[in-house]
Amino acid sequence: MRAYRGRTAAHDPRNRFREIEVELDPAELTEADLRAPTRYFDDATRRVIARNSSPDIPFDQSLNPYRGCECGCSYCYARPFHEYLGLSAGLDFERMIFVKRDAAARLRVELAKPSYVPSPFGLSGVTDPYQPIESELGITRQLLGVLRDHRHPALIITKRATIRRDLDLLADLAADGLVHATLSVTSLDAELQRGMEPRASTPQQRLDAVRALADAGVPVSVNVAPAIPGLTDHEIPAILEAAAAAGARRASMIPVRLPGAVQEVFVPWLEREHPLRAQRVLARIREMRGGELNDPRPGHRMRGQGAYAEQMRQIFTVHARRLGLDGRLPPLRTDRFRVPGRTTQESLFGELVTSQTRPTPTP
Repeated sequence: MRAYRGRTAAHDPRNRFREIEVELDPAELTEADLRAPTRYFDDATRRVIARNSSPDIPFDQSLNPYRGCECGCSYCYARPFHEYLGLSAGLDFERMIFVKRDAAARLRVELAKPSYVPSPFGLSGVTDPYQPIESELGITRQLLGVLRDHRHPALIITKRATIRRDLDLLADLAADGLVHATLSVTSLDAELQRGMEPRASTPQQRLDAVRALADAGVPVSVNVAPAIPGLTDHEIPAILEAAAAAGARRASMIPVRLPGAVQEVFVPWLEREHPLRAQRVLARIREMRGGELNDPRPGHRMRGQGAYAEQMRQIFTVHARRLGLDGRLPPLRTDRFRVPGRTTQESLFGELVTSQTRPTPTP
């Protein structure tokens, strides 16, 4: 399979929900087609808050300003979500991005409902909130502005140093215990990272973002995710050293998982870019996933199983403890929540409702 410049997917795997597939004649493709340009579409979703009940996820509601992700990470677990749009988890996921231009306005409406009870948002639950188009559209920044106005808590996770642009809003939220930030660091090898995550920030840029967030008083953690056995797992101690030096307060780790059509992107990418290591990597993933490339069971999908998975966890745990990265971030607060313009009586009622919310999860 040919590789498109700046893309990890070399094709569009078949959509599991479609009975008819269209395959273009290579002779009919234009030069623009061969460059796989990114296209943007307005997302007309009526509700901006997405909810989940997964025991593996540390938040029960999320904000996703974008669907699809131009970062193009070869292993991205979110790729199959594009199939629900009638598209592919391959090239389509990287180059056909849906943007929620009115997300901030819709969020204000939902937060103002009398029935709304605050709990921390994950930003984002699916794709990166700071992917390249965010620098132009600023939808994530608009959402943070709404959260600031409402004093609403959020957890942010990203692979992009663009988060530094929003330090003013994040520092304001952090002053009231309303935000955590996490930078995902997969590798310190810039060449390996660039091939695996072509439009994410470099490792050094992410560590610089960790330092900037820490200096601004924002509780920040580093997620070694995914840790890929036989490819990046040997870097776990070095990543934790770099995270601690940059000012991270906590670290976490998730072994790679390859649900659904992600396998049809990751495996060809691995065989194309790392042919000498490919079979060893896939064998170790299967060892951690009960003989398959994915184990979707709750309680297992984020951890893996078997001797190799346990060895990775022990290495991570020992070094995280040594570096002081094994603690918890301060709890996010919900008692600050308010609706601008609400009367005093309504605000008092809101505080009574807030006091009954469940304990705030931490990442």
